[in-house]
Amino acid sequence: MTYKETLDWMFGQLPMYQQKGATAFNAKLDNIIHLCNALDNPEKKFKSIHVAGTNGKGSSSHMLASILQEAGYKVGLYTSPHLKDFRERIKINGKVVGKKFVTDFIEQHKPFFEYHKLSFFEMTVGMAFSYFAEEKVDVAVIEVGLGGRLDSTNIITPEVSLITNIGLDHTQFLGDTLEKIALEKAGIIKPKVPVVISETQPETKMIFNLIAHQLKSNIVFADKEPVTGYATDLLGEYQQKNINGVIACIHQLKDFNVPEGAISEGLKKVVENTGLLGRWQVLQQNPLVVCDTAHNKEGLQLVLKQVQKQLYKKLHIVLGFVKDKDVRAALGLFPKDAKYYFVRPGIPRGMDAFELQELAKELGLNGKAYKSVEKGLKKATKNAEPKDMVYVGGSTFVVAEVV
Repeated sequence: MTYKETLDWMFGQLPMYQQKGATAFNAKLDNIIHLCNALDNPEKKFKSIHVAGTNGKGSSSHMLASILQEAGYKVGLYTSPHLKDFRERIKINGKVVGKKFVTDFIEQHKPFFEYHKLSFFEMTVGMAFSYFAEEKVDVAVIEVGLGGRLDSTNIITPEVSLITNIGLDHTQFLGDTLEKIALEKAGIIKPKVPVVISETQPETKMIFNLIAHQLKSNIVFADKEPVTGYATDLLGEYQQKNINGVIACIHQLKDFNVPEGAISEGLKKVVENTGLLGRWQVLQQNPLVVCDTAHNKEGLQLVLKQVQKQLYKKLHIVLGFVKDKDVRAALGLFPKDAKYYFVRPGIPRGMDAFELQELAKELGLNGKAYKSVEKGLKKATKNAEPKDMVYVGGSTFVVAEVV
């Protein structure tokens, strides 16, 4: 199969959470265990750092990878979802996995995938682990896809675990309270493996302390001793919380030599070193156009605070969501004095733009609906004057269409 045929098969034949939603969620680890056994357990052939959380885990994973690259290590990075190309999910020192590896891996193991009915995410995790083992990385930063306890990545025994933030997202799978979600995220804590919590939250602190104590794992709440004096090329004041957790995580690593200069340079060169997209990404100036992948209440609150701190004459917002989010709650966070361009991300889960327009109108947000993200953004930038600001967001899949 060609690379395109391989991706078409992966996306079309097997369920994938980003496209299908609930039908892709497989709440057990049996399949990934069987797969990794068949692959000769590649997850045991490299050291790793495991990163979970509702918000900040993507930025934190890229920060960690950048710092370790600056320290001279060969660093694997597994993240999800991708924005433009599937291969963004699997990188070594910022370079995406080759098309040939992807096609060969699927071709070789396709009968196994079909027989065991593996999900898109399960076979992608197996692919990443195999690639990192084959390339003999010094360490791999592994981002959890969904939750933690039953996530396919949760068969690794990392050097340190990092949990960034707990918010109400994916409640249909993880629970409808912060405490229940924290229990799922805490599932990545391993016996006697240190765990760092980026942000102390009253609802979740006791849960993390209890599980860490039961597993005899050293636990560090990074914001109790926040670091200062570090700058990062990832824009947005909210990145400070991620920096706290990342540096605490680096300090928990044993048998790694990470000098202060590597930490400083790594934080300044995250985008250059890892190719991260979509985190407060400036697309153009005059008018200022910024996109961000924040898509749940906690993430949007942070990003919208950043929006309000910008200097602009008028605010234009290009906004789209997926149907299985609490869209009403998210809309309640947005300013009423902005001009809105409601769009539908181009995936089956995308919420109809006209339905979104009506719901927003009930909450005092006024604007027009557009059949595509491209049309909405084109109209917004046409209407915006040089001193205006255009914000694009609401969903990872909206941002994927503009970066």
